[in-house]
Amino acid sequence: MKRTFFPRLLAAFVSLAATFALGATAQTADAPTLAVVATITHPPINELSGMVKSRRYPNTYWVHNDSGDAARLFAVRSDGTVIVPPFVQRDYFADVAVEGKTEYPGIGVSLATNYDWEDIAIDGDTLYIADTGNNGNGRRDLGVYVLAEPNPEAVVAARVLKWLPVAYPDQSAYPPEDWHFDCEAIFVVRGKLHFLTKWREGSNINAPGVGASLYRLDTQYTDRVNVLKLVETKADLGGWVTGASVSPDGKTLAVLCQAPTQSVWLYDISGGGEKLLSRPARRMVFTGGKQCESVCFDGNDTLLVGNEQRDLFRLPVAGLKPAPARESR
Repeated sequence: MKRTFFPRLLAAFVSLAATFALGATAQTADAPTLAVVATITHPPINELSGMVKSRRYPNTYWVHNDSGDAARLFAVRSDGTVIVPPFVQRDYFADVAVEGKTEYPGIGVSLATNYDWEDIAIDGDTLYIADTGNNGNGRRDLGVYVLAEPNPEAVVAARVLKWLPVAYPDQSAYPPEDWHFDCEAIFVVRGKLHFLTKWREGSNINAPGVGASLYRLDTQYTDRVNVLKLVETKADLGGWVTGASVSPDGKTLAVLCQAPTQSVWLYDISGGGEKLLSRPARRMVFTGGKQCESVCFDGNDTLLVGNEQRDLFRLPVAGLKPAPARESR
């Protein structure tokens, strides 16, 4: 038994992987290839992880790096250029190096640490920064920083208003057997912060799971852990979730999936109800996005998608077709 078990297991795994790859290839055979509309070249923005459009300041998008960076935000324009406050421009450069100047370090976020920032959301003029990256599913210090949206042309630092510790109600081991507790997508619907998780298969950091769970933050304790409410679970979105955004009119939820199939889902959430992933949906499968990690609405009819390589892509949502229903529980 021992001599035949591992070869058979390996053969089964190879067969499963081949079937999985063929399915992904079939899905993307006729998919459009994204075209880069801008690239962020400012050196300190080196691993674009989250992005959201300001609703107060025109042509302003808040972005941040992934894990291990300083606790800071950058404001960029739709052409990828960085906004630098006029009163420090004599000392700092943005995008292109200038002799005698140093690179603009962004807006520092005081009383915060970037352990693993994965997404940023907005509600009015309040920003939420998700320190919810949890690749190995072992963290017990997840949470969200809340801050008043700063004026990107008037300040170089902003202070956190509060830190909201969070935990999943269905996680009891760190790590658990099923690695379903990483989160790279947060958004606000009807005043409540939501979390959409990124699944992994087989306790393997590099193995994408195609399902996701939706949670909601119903409390905002700062002195104890806020246990999220599990709203629903989707078994198959076609890829692991790396970003989400709600349209300015509050009627549409966009969900970005990265691997094994790159796509964007659009859910009509205008009809109310808490099971947002069970609402009527449209979907666009695409290729050429490299490692897509962020998405935000640019108005109600267009999406801006960003990847870790700092490229920006624009997607008109009118082209998204109705999608078949997916299993939910």
